[in-house]
Amino acid sequence: MATELQNLSLYDPNSTPQGEGKRIGIVVSEWNRPVTGNLLNGAVTTLQRFGVRQEDIVVEHVPGSFELTYGAKKLIEKMNLDSVIVIGCVIQGETPHFTFVCESVTQGVTDLNLQHDIPVIFGLLTTNTLEQAKARSGGRHGNKGDEAAITALKMIALNEKYR
Repeated sequence: MATELQNLSLYDPNSTPQGEGKRIGIVVSEWNRPVTGNLLNGAVTTLQRFGVRQEDIVVEHVPGSFELTYGAKKLIEKMNLDSVIVIGCVIQGETPHFTFVCESVTQGVTDLNLQHDIPVIFGLLTTNTLEQAKARSGGRHGNKGDEAAITALKMIALNEKYR
């Protein structure tokens, strides 16, 4: 497992671009709120640590992970943003619903990245258990929200490099 080899919250601050003057949208699922709330807090705290002002972070909540891509699409279309992060958590259950939601969000984020000229960052936890989700939302494996924020800053820099 990738997180067994690397903590999601570990990054080299010297290789992370600063975020002053950047506007970042975050679309967060209300489903599994204790987990997604921790992911959101990690992302916001990390963005602020690298200079993104609170007023330049636009947060929208959607009911579930399936709705993340629609929320991201609306932010891209209606807001002047440098990046959008989608945050959610899908935990394996007894039905194929897990697979359908995970595949849909993955494809939706890929499509948004191909259709628009701002990076859309995949911050969706896809775990087998609640314990695994907790371990990746501020627990022993760090916080995927931190990782998503760092990814957003790096992808903004890449996008600006080739404009």
